[in-house]
Amino acid sequence: MISPLRVLIGCETSGIARRAFAARGHDVWSCDIEAAEDGSNRHIRCDIRDGILDEGWDLLCVMHPPCTRLCRSGRRWMSGPGKWTEPKQLPRGKTLADLRSEFEEGVSIFTSCWSAPIDRVAIENPEMNDLARDRMPSDLPAPDIVQPFWFGEPAYKATGWYLRGLPKLASTDLLQEPERGSDEWKTWNRIHRMPPGPERTRLRSRSFPGMMNAAADQWGGYALKQEQSA
Repeated sequence: MISPLRVLIGCETSGIARRAFAARGHDVWSCDIEAAEDGSNRHIRCDIRDGILDEGWDLLCVMHPPCTRLCRSGRRWMSGPGKWTEPKQLPRGKTLADLRSEFEEGVSIFTSCWSAPIDRVAIENPEMNDLARDRMPSDLPAPDIVQPFWFGEPAYKATGWYLRGLPKLASTDLLQEPERGSDEWKTWNRIHRMPPGPERTRLRSRSFPGMMNAAADQWGGYALKQEQSA
């Protein structure tokens, strides 16, 4: 009998990914600096860089690491023309020192997870800007970009997965896209159209259950086959 995988879900409080892997019988834990929304006793409050990555995991999924300063959409706040020149303007309430500190934290968390002593790693992050790519490990591949509607979720949100030792996610329940500009299309774009507010970041970064079920089936199944043949 094959033992269940030891799975760590990093940087997630919703419990969506944790519950998907747990439903398939795996020994799965989540961690984040914030408490779990579902109050689970299988959630550890900690900084993912403080040692938990060294505790003998078979698979690591990092769901929502800080990416605002690493992604292409945030590049204009980090630098003007060229690299690390003075930006034309700053986000309201932020100093350049704040942005640089957030950038360094994002790089530190991402690289710590990518280089963790774990054979199979998936890190969710958008396509990175040039400043971030300059700081990434040389073996980092391009992200595998998937959409929620590939997995039965009526929504648009290009989701990048940086993968080491795992296959790309395959679509499981591809939905037909609505007509551009229609009311349904606008509903599918609700994440991008979400108004500013204190909950915006948390709500925009929630995992999609359909995508996480596919990840648990495909990545978990792939890892179990490897363990069987080892």
